[in-house]
Amino acid sequence: MRRFVLRVLATAVAVLLLNDAAPNLFSINSAEPLVTVLVFAVILGVLNAFLRPILLLLTLPLNLLTLGLFTLVVNAIVFWFASLIQGGVQVADFGAAFLGALLVSVVSFVASRVIT
Repeated sequence: MRRFVLRVLATAVAVLLLNDAAPNLFSINSAEPLVTVLVFAVILGVLNAFLRPILLLLTLPLNLLTLGLFTLVVNAIVFWFASLIQGGVQVADFGAAFLGALLVSVVSFVASRVIT
């Protein structure tokens, strides 16, 4: 449970950094941005746990053909879908979702290495 909470916090920090770094691509529309980002991080974690494996299985031939690079596209789709569900976090387009997913993946990877 502790690892999940730390990952959610790392994802929330990554989303806040992305909001500050690229405000025209990614925006948080809420009076309480910290709560909004934490809810977004939880939704993203749940989608990564349940939806992402299904998408990776469905796109397995394309993923094998691109030597795993299509996983980045699947991550961007999940990130974009999480922003649609949450509503307070808006992503401008697919490129912004790709950039957001890439940044969140890097921060999550580093956080998981620090946690373990």
